[in-house]
Amino acid sequence: MITARTLDDLRARLAPSDRMPLVFLGHGSPMNALEDTAYSRAWSDLGRSLPRPKAILVVSAHWMTRGTTLVDVSALPQTIHDFYGFPEALHRAQYPAPGDPALAREVVSLLHSHHAQEDDTWGLDHGAWTVLKFLYPDADVPVFQISIDMTRGLAYQLEIGRTLSELRDRGVLILGSGNVVHNLRAMRMNGRPQDFALEFDADFTDRLQARDFAALADANRLGPLMRMAHPTVDHYMPALTIAGASDASDALTFMTDTIDLGSVSMRSFVFHAA
Repeated sequence: MITARTLDDLRARLAPSDRMPLVFLGHGSPMNALEDTAYSRAWSDLGRSLPRPKAILVVSAHWMTRGTTLVDVSALPQTIHDFYGFPEALHRAQYPAPGDPALAREVVSLLHSHHAQEDDTWGLDHGAWTVLKFLYPDADVPVFQISIDMTRGLAYQLEIGRTLSELRDRGVLILGSGNVVHNLRAMRMNGRPQDFALEFDADFTDRLQARDFAALADANRLGPLMRMAHPTVDHYMPALTIAGASDASDALTFMTDTIDLGSVSMRSFVFHAA
């Protein structure tokens, strides 16, 4: 988990920089939006440490498209309740942040070579608003999402990140939301971590620290362990987007590094000025 010392160090490093950090959060269960958990507390602490962005671009595991990358250009993104079987209070929750249509359309142009298109029907899915409500609880920072093209390979998400990285110098916070390990079929209600979850999480961490992004984006090289950690790769791809947007001058800080429900890694990380 994030510690007070880690948070103090991160706060000291984030404050002076004009370049925005990059954030990946393991969002886990939507219930984190309602409950007082170690994760929601860590997200609140992180929000108080981050510099205030001019806008937030979110890459969430829960907006998947095929053959194109969509960019939400709506002025008032709707709060999407894309889940079922949860308490009514969760379905009533709203995150009424404004969008940024002008910037979103610039991102469409920026991602022209990645077949980007405008969209005004999406909004903020639970991968976005359940963590944003803790990072920026007043919902007063413009925010918009871009989708994940599921017809492309893992390395494509690194390319998307590299292309988006210039936004960091324009006051834009790029936020990825997914999970480093996400296998709902292997969940354990007693919470004891599955061996494969611990192994993949540790391997991911080592390779991220080594900046071996090519290995993280090589599904064949990751082998059967990858397939156990991610029966589908939607929750993994946002982590690659954030990695791709980083550069060699960034420091890397990890937080919330536990395995939840046996098979969901809550590991989160921040790339920031050294």
